[in-house]
Amino acid sequence: MNKKLKTDAVDHLFDAILCLQTKDECYNFFEDLCTVNELLSLSQRFEVASMLRAKKTYLEIAEKTGASTATISRVNRSLNYGTDGYELIFERMKE
Repeated sequence: MNKKLKTDAVDHLFDAILCLQTKDECYNFFEDLCTVNELLSLSQRFEVASMLRAKKTYLEIAEKTGASTATISRVNRSLNYGTDGYELIFERMKE
């Protein structure tokens, strides 16, 4: 974990997120917390990760999501060399 990321404020935010129980609660909280563009960017990165995991090409991903090749590359780097956060979520979403 990135030591710069681990702060009391980030812990507090994650504690709040862990309190959410429904998709509607998530929509309400994240709409208050994030700008529309921030939330769309987060969801785009998650979609990119899902498509990379499904072995889609950068071109296919860019066409479907509108993500830049820089964004796709950054997500790919996280999938390959990150902390396996995406992988944990994808595995849990299978259940």
